[in-house]
Amino acid sequence: MTEVASPTTPGVDPVPDKVELDLELLLPGPLDERDGCRERLTRGLASLRGVTRAHVEDNAGRAVLCVHYDPALATLGEVERLVRRAGADLQARYHHERIPVEGMDCSDCTLAIEHVLRRTPGVLAASVNYAAATLHVEYDGHKTDRNAVVARLRALGYGVPRGAVASFLEERRELLLSLLAGALVLAGWLLSRFTAVPGEVVAGFYAAAYLAGGVDVARHAWHSLKIGRFDTDLLMVTAALGAAAIGEAADGALLLFLFSLGHALEELALDRARQAVSKLGTLTPKTALVRREGRETEVPVEALTLEDVVVVRPGVRIPVDGVVVAGASGVDQSPVTGESVPVDKGADDPVFAGSVNGEGALEVRVTRLAKDSTLSRVMQLVEEAQGQKARTQQTVERFTARLVPAVLLVAVLLIVVPPLFGVSFKDSFLRAMTLLVAASPCALALAAPSAMLAGIGQAARHGVLVKGGVHLETLGALEAIAFDKTGTLTHGKPEVTKVVPLEGAGFDPDRLLALAAAVERRSGHPLAQAVVRAAERRSLPVAEAGDLASLTGRGVRAEVNGTLVRIGNRTLFEEVGITIPLALSVSQRALENEGATTMIVGVGNEAVGVLALADELRSNARETIERLHRMGVRETLLLTGDNPLAAARVARALGIDQVRAGLLPEAKVAAIRELAAGRTLAMVGDGVNDAPALASASVGIAMGGAGTDVALETADVALMGDDLSRLPFAVALGRATRRILRQNLGIALAVMATLVVGAATGLAGVSSAIVLHEGSTLAVALNSLRLLRSREAGLDGRSRA
Repeated sequence: MTEVASPTTPGVDPVPDKVELDLELLLPGPLDERDGCRERLTRGLASLRGVTRAHVEDNAGRAVLCVHYDPALATLGEVERLVRRAGADLQARYHHERIPVEGMDCSDCTLAIEHVLRRTPGVLAASVNYAAATLHVEYDGHKTDRNAVVARLRALGYGVPRGAVASFLEERRELLLSLLAGALVLAGWLLSRFTAVPGEVVAGFYAAAYLAGGVDVARHAWHSLKIGRFDTDLLMVTAALGAAAIGEAADGALLLFLFSLGHALEELALDRARQAVSKLGTLTPKTALVRREGRETEVPVEALTLEDVVVVRPGVRIPVDGVVVAGASGVDQSPVTGESVPVDKGADDPVFAGSVNGEGALEVRVTRLAKDSTLSRVMQLVEEAQGQKARTQQTVERFTARLVPAVLLVAVLLIVVPPLFGVSFKDSFLRAMTLLVAASPCALALAAPSAMLAGIGQAARHGVLVKGGVHLETLGALEAIAFDKTGTLTHGKPEVTKVVPLEGAGFDPDRLLALAAAVERRSGHPLAQAVVRAAERRSLPVAEAGDLASLTGRGVRAEVNGTLVRIGNRTLFEEVGITIPLALSVSQRALENEGATTMIVGVGNEAVGVLALADELRSNARETIERLHRMGVRETLLLTGDNPLAAARVARALGIDQVRAGLLPEAKVAAIRELAAGRTLAMVGDGVNDAPALASASVGIAMGGAGTDVALETADVALMGDDLSRLPFAVALGRATRRILRQNLGIALAVMATLVVGAATGLAGVSSAIVLHEGSTLAVALNSLRLLRSREAGLDGRSRA
């Protein structure tokens, strides 16, 4: 909790004080901007005595509740108690559930479930993620409960896992019923062709096949029809019943068998894509070895509290996000960050839940609870991303929503009109039933969600968090990429690059650096720490300095072994009348022209040398830029607040096409908007200072998402491992996803067009239509799974643009 106090003046009404509380501790369930509990909480608090205003704002990537109150009417303690009581009341009454749903055989099912649940008393919101096969529901616990919601789902014909065995049977139910239907169809056909059994017996087999293959299809069609929606299930049921009505029960039974089999196989294929992400959830251990009161005890991970110290033995998975307090080891972070080699960890280094400890034992202080770990948040964000629709998917859904009613109308016309011109009614009816199958847009509806599901899952497995299909689609269309410099193309940490002593002053580079480090060791400035690190790397003996005097905007001074040492800019020396020798001035100017920051070192009344510092480029930055150019990114840009000389040096070193330097944050946003006009542009930054620019680009890409809350919250895409080489992979994956999506649409439309023509002309019958129809739908699902292969996803380094 944070209190912000406001001053008061005698005779003037007191200015309201403000208290800030972490919203996540107050509200039930995962936080979501669409969550109605936010409004309920702020509305309820605003009506309390003493509270003048309550609202939610973003603070460094975390949602914070701000409560303004009148200190004359309520104390801080009273306000805090009121707020926590209100939060507790909300948690007791309102509930958020994420429920796995089984049996959704097409994306149309989501609309039926959402429509019915939203009309259920007590249900406040319902949203179905078809790709992840989950339902997110918000309900009033005073009016309904989870059991009622699950019962409603089951009444609609969908399943909710009950247990390991039951869950397996539920998952395979559709496949088992389909295979039963197939066996019954085959038995009926064999009996009719090779035996003399009565026709009624054969009809009985076909009727049983109708039941086995059509029970789920008919139930889904009925629920959709009740809410006024015409979907592909309705087309298939109508076609099957129509075939039976004119004595073609064998064709109708075959239709339902192949339709149900196709959906069962598609669901198995999509499950493989879903597992690409869900397997991440199995990486975190269920228990942890915690040290409390001098003893080591194994406890459930959920029982850990902040500041607990967890003992991680060699070769086991780290159970929590935390900071190393003792020990050293190499840690495999690939499940979280996608890094291909272990990272050395020692005291004060962060570690992530799900990563694998190496050869050394570690003691880790817990900094995040299990539910808030980076891996948990990534899984939650990926699941939400899978439910977000790409632009192509939205377009396809609008098209199919109009297509199905149109197909039903055309089928009616096809039944009625041809007989007026001498065509037999039976032939016209069969053509109409074939048309219902041919024009069913199953493959078309599956084209986008299956590709996005596989693409987002593949990205998460390799350390790239893509927060929605629309962003993955945009990644594949990138024409230009703009980069921030500090922390993106560079490490974001200055280092000493050159030590230049004045000739004849009696100093060599090591002695000059050690003298500077003695003074700078007492400073916390980043440049000072860079000097100290440089001395430590060379193992130089560093003397003890006296008290440090910091001269704002000029430098520092301190005594070392009885001699006054000054370190700073030219102004520091000019103020005390120390002349900078010409040779040293020339060296300083040359270093600055190379883009370095310089510091002059003076001993007594003489300037004796200059240090050059620069933020080192990432070792893989140039290779990354080259790969992006090879992949078809037409232009790369550098947008930075640094000086033009330093920016130009970085651009030349990396092969960047265009530079804009000296930009304030507002100017950077304006530049992004200008550069993005008429083309697809990405902005790559560190996710902290670059949040406005990231939001202004076509897609914002943040570095280092694994350790940065702001990067996870503000960016459209986060490179979890702070590894720039993941950027070409992300772009390649976006391009591969777009390519697979185009192929899916091509397969679906080509087969649909061919079958529609064949149905209208009588060249295609019901049996051939259903085989090709289900074949195209299965082909789309399997084609999307190619994104889970390394070569298709661009991991082999080849340009497939």
